[in-house]
Amino acid sequence: MQPETVSWFCMVQRLRIREFLACSIGGFWRDEAGQDLIEYTLLLAFVALASAALFSNVGTSVSKVWSVSNTTLSTAVLKAAS
Repeated sequence: MQPETVSWFCMVQRLRIREFLACSIGGFWRDEAGQDLIEYTLLLAFVALASAALFSNVGTSVSKVWSVSNTTLSTAVLKAAS
C-alpha cells in the first residue's frame, strides 16, 4: 500500500471505531433496562444495613431479658425448695 492509501485507510478505521463507540456508549446511556435491578439492589442494601443497626441494639436488650428471667427463676426455685 502506498502512504496515502494507508493514511486514508487508518482514517476510515478511526471513523468506524468512533461511530461504533458513539453508538455503543450512547445506546448504553439511554438504555434503562437494568435500572430496576440497580434500584432493587440499593433498596435491599438499605434494608440490610437498617436491620444490622437494629439487631446490634436488640442483642443487649435480649441479654438483659434473659438475665432478669434467669434471676427470677433462680429465686423462685430457691423459694420453692425451702
